[in-house]
Amino acid sequence: MLMFNHICVFCGSSFGTKPSYVKHVHSFAQTLVTRNINLIYGGGNNGLMGELARYVLEKDGEVVGVIPKKIHENVQHVELTDLIIVDDMHQRKAKMYELADGFITLPGGIGTIEELAESLTWQQIGYHQKPIGILNPNGFYDKLLSLLEHMADEGFLKANFLENIIISECPEELLQKMENFKPIYVNKWES
Repeated sequence: MLMFNHICVFCGSSFGTKPSYVKHVHSFAQTLVTRNINLIYGGGNNGLMGELARYVLEKDGEVVGVIPKKIHENVQHVELTDLIIVDDMHQRKAKMYELADGFITLPGGIGTIEELAESLTWQQIGYHQKPIGILNPNGFYDKLLSLLEHMADEGFLKANFLENIIISECPEELLQKMENFKPIYVNKWES
């Protein structure tokens, strides 16, 4: 069984249109704090990502932000446990991946999808074998998951690779599944 000290979370810098997104972020944050799991995130103060960091800090959890200089210059921050400033977005993701024991995606936009896609790509080509979870409240990611299945059906993804993606609507269940994760290594380069 895997033990998590640090989870990297990808989520929106906006709040979305439904108040339930904030409710789900609070529930997820409380689960992290209860389990003594430190949050690694993109360092921003806006939207769901800012709300997640504030909530974890208010409950005496630890939060490490990783942010590029250019964004840091334009964004106010909550008082984080640690803020790591890097040169660019590539270094940001590399540092977050280095610090994290696993990755969880909450609702978000293009940046969130890009971070999820890169973590999946790195797993697919063998750069890491860390668990990747998707918190899917109210089926937020159902259409994305259908697209991934379509990619597998059309031969652009190995079907068994999709078994590496851990999905749940419940934060506690998601973390339990991630603790029991055993990666299915799929050699992308073999037919």
